[in-house]
Amino acid sequence: MLTRRTFVSDVRGVAAVEFALLLPILMLLYFGVVELTQGAMTQQRAAHAASTIGDLTAQSSSLTKAQVGDIFTVGTTTMYPYPTATLKMRITSLAANSAGTVKVVWSQGQGLTAYAPGTTMTPPTNVIAANESAVMSESSYTYTSIFGELMPTPVTFKSTYYLHPRLSTQVTCADC
Repeated sequence: MLTRRTFVSDVRGVAAVEFALLLPILMLLYFGVVELTQGAMTQQRAAHAASTIGDLTAQSSSLTKAQVGDIFTVGTTTMYPYPTATLKMRITSLAANSAGTVKVVWSQGQGLTAYAPGTTMTPPTNVIAANESAVMSESSYTYTSIFGELMPTPVTFKSTYYLHPRLSTQVTCADC
């Protein structure tokens, strides 16, 4: 017969009850770490795409529209194994006049609208000195959670890089 004293002192099943109480917290912690890691890796890949397209452009002295398209293809490839449907990129050649005013020389975009030539830009301080040029590369990637419950709304990662041309004073694009 089970008495009150034996019922209170009986410890069989305590581990199972403790596990049942901790399991939801442990699962939330595990999936949160997975989600955070995936988000960080995706952000890193999107930034790498912007860096790559800018670097490839800065290594050229002149490009064509087709070659810029190839550079965008390389940028898209850097996102592997993540989906690329929301990846947007833009390459812009900037030049500063003798007064230091920075304007767009040419611009091409994939998913992002290209800037009109002659548009005045305001890059960060000391990026482009008077009578110099630079290549501005941008990427935008909308990350959607793989689980959906931990991060219900998509997050957009944006990166911008400024690089100086390596082989000439300015990267030109004949048909951009």
